[in-house]
Amino acid sequence: MSAINVNKNNFQEEVMNCDKPVLLDFGASWCSHCVAILPIVEEIAEERPDIKVCKIDVSEERELAMKFHVMSIPALVVMKDGKIVSQTVGEQSKSEILAML
Repeated sequence: MSAINVNKNNFQEEVMNCDKPVLLDFGASWCSHCVAILPIVEEIAEERPDIKVCKIDVSEERELAMKFHVMSIPALVVMKDGKIVSQTVGEQSKSEILAML
């Protein structure tokens, strides 16, 4: 499964109501580091059916970015049962992202 684009309209359904861990990738198309990790995030989405991977464009979804206190991008957040269990900021390797899960 590929990463799902999340916005304030589908956030509750896609993230909060999800029964498996969710990896949130906060980024933007104009951010070179965000663009650099996107293939890794997409690869994880394809390889790991046991988690849901979601992308949030901070330029379009400022409200969600503020809710998660995203001050720098890329920002990655892992949620389980509607709660944040880990988060990081900056470009991460695949192994670093997988370790968050």
